[in-house]
Amino acid sequence: MSRRRPNVARTLDQPELPLAPPKRRAASVKPEQAAKIAIARRAKPGAPPGYVRLVLSLELRQALAEQLSARAIRAGKTSRAL
Repeated sequence: MSRRRPNVARTLDQPELPLAPPKRRAASVKPEQAAKIAIARRAKPGAPPGYVRLVLSLELRQALAEQLSARAIRAGKTSRAL
């Protein structure tokens, strides 16, 4: 049989600390303002002024990803252009 370890705070006669309350999000943020905040956090400045570099991750079925890659290779596109 395995024994459960006693709670360290109880063995040292110390009160347990309360958990931190969850952070609340502002409910009155407009979509345009939320979009500006998201882009400011995720995007990197682009080469031309006023442009940003935004990397998107896609989850595709493997067969579809292979089809798209084959199409790009036939068209002479590099994998970075995908």
